[in-house]
Amino acid sequence: MVQQKILIAMLLIFPVTAVMAQPGIQEMQQVAQDLDHSFLSAQDASFALAALFGILGALRIYHNWQMGKPQITTAVSAWFFACLFMVLMGAFLGKLFGI
Repeated sequence: MVQQKILIAMLLIFPVTAVMAQPGIQEMQQVAQDLDHSFLSAQDASFALAALFGILGALRIYHNWQMGKPQITTAVSAWFFACLFMVLMGAFLGKLFGI
């Protein structure tokens, strides 16, 4: 008998606390709006990093070329794909997180 009363009390208390713990839609929209105003878009940040990678890669490739080192083509493809990866990840993260 006592166990049934405890069980009924627990069943009545737990759903109420679960409902009260959920955040509202307005709070989520406010957080999304704050994120939009606080950060650059992921696409802009990825373009900036890809440009930095491109300039750094061009300088390193030019230096290796002037020094007569072999295997310039592998360095060119590696830096190119690093830039491409940054641009694609910026677009992906922008769509994933909405920033």
